[in-house]
Amino acid sequence: MKDGWEMKRLGDVCEVIAGQSPEGRYYNIDGQGMPFYQGKKDFGETFVGSPTTWTTHVTKIAKMGDILMSVRAPVGPVNFSTDEICIGRGLAGIRCTDELSRYFLFYQLLFLQPIIAGKEGAVFASINKSEIEALPIFFVSIHEQQRIVALLDEAFAAIATAKANAEKNLKNARALFDSYLNSVFSRRGDGWVENKLVSLTSKIGSGATPRGGGESYKMEGTSLIRSLNVHDPGFRYSKLAFLDDGQADGLSNVIVQPGDVLLNITGASVARCCIVPDDVLPARVNQHVSIIRPIASKLDSDFLHYLLISKYYKDQLLQTGAEGGATRQAITKAQIQDFTVGYPEDRGEQQSIVSKLNALCAETQRLEAIYQKKLVALDALKKSILHQAFTGEL
Repeated sequence: MKDGWEMKRLGDVCEVIAGQSPEGRYYNIDGQGMPFYQGKKDFGETFVGSPTTWTTHVTKIAKMGDILMSVRAPVGPVNFSTDEICIGRGLAGIRCTDELSRYFLFYQLLFLQPIIAGKEGAVFASINKSEIEALPIFFVSIHEQQRIVALLDEAFAAIATAKANAEKNLKNARALFDSYLNSVFSRRGDGWVENKLVSLTSKIGSGATPRGGGESYKMEGTSLIRSLNVHDPGFRYSKLAFLDDGQADGLSNVIVQPGDVLLNITGASVARCCIVPDDVLPARVNQHVSIIRPIASKLDSDFLHYLLISKYYKDQLLQTGAEGGATRQAITKAQIQDFTVGYPEDRGEQQSIVSKLNALCAETQRLEAIYQKKLVALDALKKSILHQAFTGEL
């Protein structure tokens, strides 16, 4: 350990206030009483957000400037209180004495968060007051604390700016593609015609969930494509389910073929769309996914996929799904059949449009990957700087 550094128990230099939730009958959303904060969901980036709940029966209080720690899953995240507030059982308040800068402790708790949450991927369900008080923390003179805090403030501000720029660039890359995609299908050129999908497809239909539900799925066999696998603009392999031969035979009316367009037709994911990848075949779909199989001589599958994920047509699908006043959005087979789409009658023109969209989509995904890597690198940089700060290297 660096000269002048020592270890202390957090409880030796701080007061820890364990939260206690009032009875629900004392809660209100009308601003009566004291602002009430329950847990991590109330946290902002550094300071707690504006209150959404108040209580007329105050239990445990955190003061302005106290550090708040989430003590129930997730364990360890920290924020500052911006006012005198009532804290529930999902939080603990940590109040520093004069010899410890609350900002120095805040940064140190960020550094210790992986340890507090649990080593090797284990996650504690909760941490209590005694365990927080027993946390070992680094302690140095108040002047050294202030020096380290100033360096960390400067570094973290620069990282926050870089992160905001990367997130903006990531958003802009996707927005550029979406804008161009929408313009293709909302501003049609010469030679475009309109028809209902029923006249352009050889199959429209959804499947079913095998008897026994999730417990009946296998580790291998015929793929069962569910709504969680169907995303704009591509297929997601995570949690892909499999069926044995008998189960697959029971869904022989929804055999997925190469080039099939898949459309989610129920629930929150309604209108998400992709083309089935060849490497998941043979496959079936469940009742939440519809197969749309274009007639090859009339409509290109990739063209139809891009059409259905464009904002112009996506909005129409979402409106279709919301019709009828149902509490859960759903698109029926009849509605898909009656759905009118515009397209160039010349398939060569369809494929030319697809080629341009493929190229722009690939470039967009390349840029997104770059910005995602930058965000990961910036998070790693924050951890590295915190490590330097609390191993005496700053």
